Formats: sequence, C-alpha cells, structure tokens
Amino acid sequence: MEERAGLTREFAERLEKRLDELKWLYAELYHNDENAFRYFLSMLERMYEARPEELKALDREREQSAGWYRSNEVLGMMLYTNCFAGNLRGVREKLPYLKEAGVTYIHLMPLLASPKGRSDGGYAVADFRQVEPELGTMEDFAALASDCHKSGMSVCLDFVMNHTSEDHEWARRARAGEKEFQDRYFFFDNWNIPNEFDRTVPQVFPTTAPGNFSWCNEVGKVVMTSFYPYQWDLNYANPTVFNDMTENLFFLCNQGADIIRLDAVPYIWKSLGTDCRNLPQVHTIVRLMRMAAEIVCPGVQLLGEVVMEPSKVVPYFGSTEKPECHILYNVTTMATTWHTVATKDVRLMKHQLGQIFALPKQYLFLNYLRCHDDIGWGLDYGFLKQFGIGEVGHKRFLNDCLRGYFYGSDARGELYNDDLRLGDARLCGTTASLCGIEAAEYEGNVWKLDRAIRLHIMLHAFLFTQSGVPVIYSGDEIGQLNDYGYHNDPYKWDDSRYLHRGAFSWDEAALRKDTESREGRIFNALRKLETLRSAHPVFLTAADTWIIETYNDHILGIGRYYDGEKLVALFNFSPQDETAWVNEPENYTDLMTGEPRRAQAVGIPAFDFAWLLWSREEEKREKEAEAAAKEAEKERKTAEKKKAAEEAAQKTAKKEAEVKQASKEVASKKKTEKVAEAKTVETAEKPKKSDEKASEAALEQEAATEQKAAEERKAAEERKAAEEAARKTVEAVMKAEDAAKKAGKAAQSKRAASGTKGKKKGTKK
Repeated sequence: MEERAGLTREFAERLEKRLDELKWLYAELYHNDENAFRYFLSMLERMYEARPEELKALDREREQSAGWYRSNEVLGMMLYTNCFAGNLRGVREKLPYLKEAGVTYIHLMPLLASPKGRSDGGYAVADFRQVEPELGTMEDFAALASDCHKSGMSVCLDFVMNHTSEDHEWARRARAGEKEFQDRYFFFDNWNIPNEFDRTVPQVFPTTAPGNFSWCNEVGKVVMTSFYPYQWDLNYANPTVFNDMTENLFFLCNQGADIIRLDAVPYIWKSLGTDCRNLPQVHTIVRLMRMAAEIVCPGVQLLGEVVMEPSKVVPYFGSTEKPECHILYNVTTMATTWHTVATKDVRLMKHQLGQIFALPKQYLFLNYLRCHDDIGWGLDYGFLKQFGIGEVGHKRFLNDCLRGYFYGSDARGELYNDDLRLGDARLCGTTASLCGIEAAEYEGNVWKLDRAIRLHIMLHAFLFTQSGVPVIYSGDEIGQLNDYGYHNDPYKWDDSRYLHRGAFSWDEAALRKDTESREGRIFNALRKLETLRSAHPVFLTAADTWIIETYNDHILGIGRYYDGEKLVALFNFSPQDETAWVNEPENYTDLMTGEPRRAQAVGIPAFDFAWLLWSREEEKREKEAEAAAKEAEKERKTAEKKKAAEEAAQKTAKKEAEVKQASKEVASKKKTEKVAEAKTVETAEKPKKSDEKASEAALEQEAATEQKAAEERKAAEERKAAEEAARKTVEAVMKAEDAAKKAGKAAQSKRAASGTKGKKKGTKK
C-alpha cells in the first residue's frame, strides 16, 4: 500500500501543477462539459497506473535530465519494419547494425493494423492497439522497445490522429448506423455542407484522391475524407474523440514508445468557412496532449509533423510558458536543400537558415534530407520573386531538373500528384538517386560516381551541421537507389512514394566494410561525421549559429560557437571547384583530416565541404605544448653543449696523456741511444757525462713544454742534433788521437836524434 500510495502521490503532484490550465482549456474547447473532463482525468490516472515500472523509472530519470533528446549524440533513422528486417523480431536482431551505424533512436514507420491495399503506407489505421499481423504483435514491439532502452536507444512511433481507416471499429459501427459513432466523424445527409467546405478547403491529393468528401453507400451519407476515401476524418469537436484518441496515444507510450509523431496535426480541427488548417483549436488540443503526457509519461516527447511554410510551423512549439510540441519537422529546410542542389545557388538557403537561426534555442527541429514522403516545394516564393522566379515555373524547373530532364543533370526522381492545372507536382526519389549515384553506376562512369558520392556525403555533413535532431532514412547510410519494382505491384503502382520505400538491401550493406565500394565510402564517411559531431560540444543545440558570408553564391557558410569551440562549415553546391572568400583569424583544424588549416580564402572541391574547428582549449594546449617544446629544445641544446664540452675535455685529456706518453717514449729512446753511443766512445764519454745529464734534462723539459706540438717532428730534430753532437765528439776524439800519434812520433824522432848525438860525443873522447 505504501508503494501504491507513493505512486499515486507522484501522479497527484504532477496533476496538481497543471490542473488549472487543463480544466480551463478543456472547458473552453468543450463548452464546460464536466462529465467529459472527469472522464478525461480518470483516464489519465488509469493510464499512469498501467504504465510499467521500468518506464516510470525512465520517466523519472529523464525528468532529472530535461532535454535529453537535445544531445549532440542523438542520431535517428526512419525505417519501415517490413522493408528493413521483415518484422519486429527481425528489427531486434538487427539492433547491432543500427548501433554500428551510430543510430540512437529508430523511427518505426506506421506498423499498426491497416487494410491491405487501402493502408496508405500504414497511415490508415484500423486498430490503434494492434500491430499489423505480418509485422508481429504488440508484445513484440514492447520487447523491441525494451531492448532498445537497454542499448541506450529510443523508439519513435507514428500516431495518426486526423483520421482512421474505414475498417476501424468506430467506422464499422458508424456504417452500421450507430449515431454515437457517426458523431465521431463528419457525416452529412447531402452534399450541401460538403460543397460549402470545398469552397475554402484545399485538396491534399488533387490527382490521386481529389476532393475532401466521399459517399458512404451503407448509410447513404457523405463522410469527410481529406486524404483518401478510405481514411475518415475524426471530429475532435466531440470530446469523446479527444478522450479516446489521447488514451490510444498513452497506450502506445506504455508499450515503450519514447517519441510520438503527431501525424498531420494541422488538419485535426474542422470549421466551415476556413481552410481547416492550423486553426486555434488545433493548438489547444496539442497543448492539452502535452500537459497530459507530462502527467502520465513525462519521458515521452511529442514530434509534430507540420508540412507547412515556416510561419505556420513555428507556432506549434507554443511558448516558453505554454509549450506544445517538443520537436517539429524542419520540412522547409529539407525542400530548400533540394532547391539548392538543383539551382547550385545558396541564396535562398541563406535566407531560410537565417530565419531558423533567429528562433529561440529551445525550439528544436528534426532535420532530414529525405523521408518516407514526397518532396513538396513549399519554398519562400516571396523571397525568390526578387530574382524574377515565379512559383509555378520554378516548381516545374525543379521537378524537371531532379528527374534528369535537364542537360547535365544526373538526378533520377519521379513525380507525385502531378496537378497539371496548378503545376503543383511533388517529387520522389532516394537521396542517392537524386544525387546522381544511380545514373553514374548505370553509365559505369567512375568520375561521375565519385562526384555523386561526394554530393551525397556533403549533404549529410550539411544535415549534421544544423542544430536539432538529424535523422537519416534507412538505406541512405549505404547510398541505396530507387526501387522501380513498385510499378509492377497493383497495391503500390499508383503511389510513386514507393520509389524510395524499397526493401533494404542487406547484400549491399555487407559491402560497407569495403572502403572502395560505394556502400563502404558512404557508410564510413557518415559514421565519421556522426562521431565528430558527438565528440564536439559546438554541435549542441545550445550553440550560437549564424550565416558566414562567403561572397560566392555556390558556397554556403555556417558558423557555430559553443563554450570555447568555433566551427566554420563550408558547403560547395557547385559541380566546379570554388573558393569561399572568408577571412576568419583563428587557427583552425580540418576535422576531416586532422590537419591545421587556415580559414581564409578556402578552396572547396566540387560538391565537397569543409569542417574547420577552432578550440580555445586546443589553442591553450597547443601554446602549452609549444612552450614545453621550446623548453625541451633549450634543455636539449644545453645538454648537447654539456656533452660536447665533456667529450672535448675527454679528448684533451686523452691527447695530453698520449703526448705525455710519447714524450716519455722519446726520452727513453734518446736515453737508450745515448747510452749506446756512450759505450762506443767510452773514452770520450766520461768528461761529457755531466753534459749528457744536462742534455737529457733539457730534452725532457723541452718535451713537456711542447705537448701540443708534433712530437715526432721534434723528436726527429732532437735525434738529428744528438747524432750530430756524437759525430762531432767522435771527430774530436779522432783528431785528438791523430794529434797524439803525431806527437808521439815527433817525440820518438826527437829521442832518437838525441841518442845519436850522444854516441858521437863519446867517440871523440
């Protein structure tokens, strides 16, 4: 009981905050119908109580992190369950592929029960609480949603609120004549009032489904069918319709849907004498649904499909005090993108984005290049008029160009709902085929293929540069081409939108690992773009955005700034290389290459782009790294000088040691030579010993003082001098010996002469 009391208290607190406004708006819309309002409140409590606990826990988590869906890590993908993986269980099995592709939320195109052949691609709902049997069960959907939540992914479902299928229980009981259920639609006894409506109400599909009313044979009455005859418009002036449809919405939320796409929301209120579009009561209903969701399932976001001109789209955000939709389709930018592809002129895009950038940052758009639907040319023709461009003629030009009817155009699209009277045809085709990939592959033209792939990638880079939630259509991540097989299907042949609703090719997806293939080039390029986007806060919705003037009508420039990061994004829509004449002073890094690049007179190849990022933190790190590098270089040079000095000292010491050793060897050699010479001239040596010692000392002293000189030369000179002295000594000794010999002989002769004289004297006696 305590747990239930706590949960009930949670509901009561949420209700209390909004009760006054709820009651006031409900009473205004439904003329103070208190019984209907009490039922409405009881329904809210009942749906809150029925909500699974794991989803309630997710609600509380998301309430604490308001704006979780505004993250730059969010990437959506739109897909038809049967086309993508056969059924809901197949989608569960393919979740790893979606994770690999960087997808964080999947938009499952209409999957509720609808009659075959009269389903309008699932938008003619026969049962809001039953999945189309061939796709699985509601339990299968709940299991898929649970797996997605565990993987950090969210799920979007369509809520078709303007009409039901003629096979819906309410419609069947209305055909059976039950007045209560006829009152849930617009039934008329004759064509008088329908004809009055037709005077002011435009036709949605003037060629494939002309008119706004159809005859119902079973009851003999006219019923309002704004879209197709098998889709009956609901009467939201009846509070029972509002109550029950809101309950159906919360039933889907309680199965695990995180985002609810409000289909065709501008059409839901009808009033005679108006165009039945965007009436004030529509905004009241959306506001009521927003508050009801904040009470029952505050973690769920409302996505409004408003395919109108910008002035009609923005009001669906509501106000800061009274918000309506959390997210809106940015359909105008989508259409303007393809206008720019066809014209190669970015002036209208600059004008369109300028209007978007001027809106409050809390306004969140879902941005896309293609979806399941056609491309309607809801452009700003008031702006184009200044260039002499008229609406009808320009629409014809765009359709012809993007079908490849113009020389030089490789686009391959088809018309949808060609109204020859108004010239208001729309266009169908996959992104890849409209970019020219299909034509290039058909021709086997490698050059054209390369250019078309660049255009495909550039458009996705432009998509990821915009603030909001980027969503790609299944198959665009591998460049899937048009599927012309629908022409042979009797259930599809009259609806050219099936041209881009073909089955996903898993064989082509398998080629994503081959970086040389079309599939691999596109898949890996888009994955890189997504990774860069999620890694840099400058891509957050809260960032400041502006148009950068490039002074080139072929190149679109977008600036973004957030918390010390600045992005300069440049997109060349021309088939020729162009220059963006920008002059941004900071030092930038090319995000795609990681290389430094100046944002000045930037050259952009044909159909290419540049993401140039300046980061205050990165600049600070670079300066710190530069200073550290300079200090390291200084220390390196100091260390080198020290090492060089040490090596020089070591060399000097070694040289000195070598010189000293050489001197010792020379002195020793000289001493040995002197001793030998002394022995040969022993007689002459004795008087010379003191001189030799003096000579040896002089030689040693001489060697010591001449260490840095060439010792060998000096040694040779000293050796020569010694030899010369020895020679002279020997010569002196020899001269002395000769003189002694001569003296001896003279003395001998004298002695001999003296003896003879004595003998003669003796004889005389």
